[in-house]
Amino acid sequence: MAPLTPMPPTISPSTTIGTPPWSGVDTEESLEFYRDRLGLEVVGHSENYGPEQERLNNVFGARLRITALRAGAGPGVELLEYLAPGGGRPMPADARPNDLMHWQTTLTVRDAEAAGRRLRSARFAFVSPGAVAIPEGKLGFSRGFLVRDPDGHVMRVVEK
Repeated sequence: MAPLTPMPPTISPSTTIGTPPWSGVDTEESLEFYRDRLGLEVVGHSENYGPEQERLNNVFGARLRITALRAGAGPGVELLEYLAPGGGRPMPADARPNDLMHWQTTLTVRDAEAAGRRLRSARFAFVSPGAVAIPEGKLGFSRGFLVRDPDGHVMRVVEK
């Protein structure tokens, strides 16, 4: 699938979209969202395990599949899929932007309406009703929306 726009998207200064040990990423579903619908490029894969990974995550037996993606500019995104141990908890279905646990990562695109159409056509869950116009760019962008990736992480997609 072709990139979303001729202008490569950029990522805000957030570094990882992954999961603490209580939740798991489905890499293939996440790739449809980040690579196929938002135009990020896969730039690396690894499988991490062993004593260092267990200590880093504070999870005995941690074994992760890590997929790195990059936009045209800005930091990258890492998808962390816990292959072991099992039993992670998903994002609460009723999580809202005003909850303490809420976190969002910003992706800048040339056309927020087009990005929204591509995500909506794939039936991803929107937090916003759609692309919302921001009068006079008061938030630093002209249009934007919030959408959940397949694992419930919120992306703020904005148009400058």
